[in-house]
Amino acid sequence: MFELIIDGLIGSLSITNLLLMSLAIMGGIIIGTLPGLSATMGVALLVPLTFGMEPATGLLILGALYTAAMFGGANSAILINTPGTPASVATTFDGYPMTLKGKADQALITAVVASVVGGIIGTLFLIFLSGPLANFALKFGPTENFWLAIFGLTIIASLASGSLIKGMIGGALGLLLALIGIDPVTGIPRFTFGYSPLIEGINLLPAMIGFFSIPQVLNMIEKNEKYVAPYEKKPKALQRTMKQLAKHPGLLTRSSLIGTFVGMLPGAGGNVASFVAYNESKRFSKNSSEYGKGSIEGVATSESANNATVSSSLIPLLTLGIPGSPVAAVLLGGLLIHGLRPGARLFTETGHIAYTFMVGLIVANILLLIIGLLGIRYFVKALSIPTNYLAVIITVLAVIGSYSMRNSLVDVGVMLACGIAAYFLMKVDIQPAPIVLGLILGVIAEQGFVLSYQMSLANGSFFQVFFTGPINLILIALTVISIFTPIWVNQQQKKASRKIDLPDDKEIKM
Repeated sequence: MFELIIDGLIGSLSITNLLLMSLAIMGGIIIGTLPGLSATMGVALLVPLTFGMEPATGLLILGALYTAAMFGGANSAILINTPGTPASVATTFDGYPMTLKGKADQALITAVVASVVGGIIGTLFLIFLSGPLANFALKFGPTENFWLAIFGLTIIASLASGSLIKGMIGGALGLLLALIGIDPVTGIPRFTFGYSPLIEGINLLPAMIGFFSIPQVLNMIEKNEKYVAPYEKKPKALQRTMKQLAKHPGLLTRSSLIGTFVGMLPGAGGNVASFVAYNESKRFSKNSSEYGKGSIEGVATSESANNATVSSSLIPLLTLGIPGSPVAAVLLGGLLIHGLRPGARLFTETGHIAYTFMVGLIVANILLLIIGLLGIRYFVKALSIPTNYLAVIITVLAVIGSYSMRNSLVDVGVMLACGIAAYFLMKVDIQPAPIVLGLILGVIAEQGFVLSYQMSLANGSFFQVFFTGPINLILIALTVISIFTPIWVNQQQKKASRKIDLPDDKEIKM
């Protein structure tokens, strides 16, 4: 493994990869900074651009953008009290009060440093835990793959939305889309309505771009919001900030570890991690009364925790094919498009690619530290970009990305249809993440089910094939538990929110 780590480090440090990761980090920071955009949308738009690249390079770019976008959400959370990403909600508790006190520069520097520390710690767990888990995946057969796909679907479907029922509806819609095309058993076209281009099924790439990009464009046009960022650079802000953080040596480590372990729970995400870490940080702090009033500890806690989830959410993705977050779901699509299948084969047959990607995330975090600190004054200006310009740029990229895969206008039509449908579905709180997961995992689940069913016909026992064996029973139990997990998550968020004392006049824009 250590040889693969060294090879991965050398590969990620090539001039080409460093340059492309730097560009992705700049773009990711801007995407995260702008309220209404998201890391999921950015990664979905970037996937087509990586199609012609080496798989390792393409994954490094996607990972760098994901890392930077997660941090970028802190910029708007601190400056205008509007979290750029859902994971940055807890950052507003102390970030915006620091801005009101004229300490915006210290808050932004704290966010950069804390994000990098959290990102590196999360990546170390990704590197050293993925191999053993991938070896465990070698024991999986068709039936285990079927239950694993069902498990992954229930997790994302139940946690991607505030309502369990609406999340499951989204997952079911994704499954229906996965059924379009040739039946793997009979070879007969299904749900194509006589339209021959649909015989091959719904192309994953344009569907992802449509579901995650077009609704953002329509929302920007609908709201047409404008922001003013009150930022002023002050001398020696970096030195003052680092001295303050040095007074709390265990703060970043504790918060990063909390974020890492929460991130490994599929579906929990940075929002839950930052709330839990914030609550625990306040509990152990000697200055707990300052939390919610402009505490640098609060900003450091939130940002280190949510960025630690970036890498740790990839652990179940790379080893078992279970995305730990909506962005990881898009990365799963990126892996499949590059011909890479998560699991043991990813590490045994293409280990150099896997470890280049994982080690490269550490390099991406170091680049984020450099670019983030040097470019603070420039990235905050992204808040003044007119939304109508952004809408046009995103739409053009979405069309080009959808068309470039197969040079097909049908794919552009699929992208637009999925995007418009997603816009109206989001109006009733049915999110696109479970739909996309249903589309991706539906194919895997069907293949596993068909092979397992044929095995049951051979030995004459459906029950014995599907409902026996330790791995099957564990996955079935996890599937049942995952349905009740949203209730627990909501309770924890409410408890954490109640324990956070906010000023009476505090309002967070969403």
